[in-house]
Amino acid sequence: MLLPGSRRGLMLILSSPSGAGKTTMSRRLLAEDPGIAMSVSVTTRPPRAGEVEGVDYSFVSSAEFDRLVAEGALLEWAEVFGNRYGTPRAPVEAALAAGRDMLFDIDWQGTQQLRQSNAGADLAAIFLLPPSMRELEDRLRRRNADPEEVVRSRMARAAGEISHWVEYDYVLVNDDADACLVAIRTILAAERLRRVRQRGLAEFVRDLERQAG
Repeated sequence: MLLPGSRRGLMLILSSPSGAGKTTMSRRLLAEDPGIAMSVSVTTRPPRAGEVEGVDYSFVSSAEFDRLVAEGALLEWAEVFGNRYGTPRAPVEAALAAGRDMLFDIDWQGTQQLRQSNAGADLAAIFLLPPSMRELEDRLRRRNADPEEVVRSRMARAAGEISHWVEYDYVLVNDDADACLVAIRTILAAERLRRVRQRGLAEFVRDLERQAG
């Protein structure tokens, strides 16, 4: 295994319909793996109870969001349920260059935009599926965070979101949270070892060849 810092960082994406577990998996992965940090999105929606500025999101006005889009300061952005969300470009590019991994809790629209950007080669994208639509609805209701009309809207949107599973590198059915987290960590470990991420590998191999000759 190469020394720490000898590879480029990667962008690990977790996407799912609302309620299928991407936020829970993200929090657990961050708590267990100090080698990855969450990419903090900017959003025009107001903070929810308990959310912390600069930790959960950076909360901005619509005018400020427009400015970031116009300046090309966002790697991707999308509108979801009437609010806009985006990924700031500068901190992500700095982290990858320094060999640090970034975690993204974004939807399929954001994933598509990242693939189309010059960051596409740095991506490893995972889509989480619920074990059933009934279970997905039950999870949304158990959260007790949204009014009935929002739950119905999220369920109506879920089928469209699920149709994008084929655009992801990995697809997991989140029917057991512990097993799902193990699978995510296995994917992350393998992606960290991919040949294309290893800096100086070609020079190392050439040196071995010279020694052999």
